[in-house]
Amino acid sequence: MSDPTVSERDRLQYFLDEQRRAVLAIVDGLDETRLRTPVLPSGWTPVGLLLHLAGAEATWFQRVALGTQPQTRWDDGIEDPPWDPEAPFTTEHSTAAVVDHYRRQCRISDEVLQSHDLDAPLLGDPGFDWPGEPITDLRWVALHMIEETARHAGHLDVARELLDGTTGLGPR
Repeated sequence: MSDPTVSERDRLQYFLDEQRRAVLAIVDGLDETRLRTPVLPSGWTPVGLLLHLAGAEATWFQRVALGTQPQTRWDDGIEDPPWDPEAPFTTEHSTAAVVDHYRRQCRISDEVLQSHDLDAPLLGDPGFDWPGEPITDLRWVALHMIEETARHAGHLDVARELLDGTTGLGPR
């Protein structure tokens, strides 16, 4: 993305999309058992981490940026348990439902990113303190989601290697 005519918004979108593609590429091909196998003492699973990323998309772009209740729906009849910040990222939802949910949340986030000014003040509250850094505008939200997604793509990359020895997945 070295073209100087590319807008800041399009650059942010590009890097966010690249990290999302990496996440999906890393979990693609894992069977159900491995998708639900924790490989670290904290107990999170690959499909649980994917659900966490869907929740982060919904929280930051919908609740924080727009000040709206995130649009979530499940067709599998399973209710999400109340959020517990100490619980590992796991889920009872089917993998297909989680992947669809993640993609849906990403599309909603993209709509927000493409239709609002990057300098727009945030209309919602994250619900917690963010030490040392003011959460100011949609640009901050986009940058944070790039960082959040990249961080967890790295976690998934390591988990994939521990689960089946596969490395080098994703666009980067």
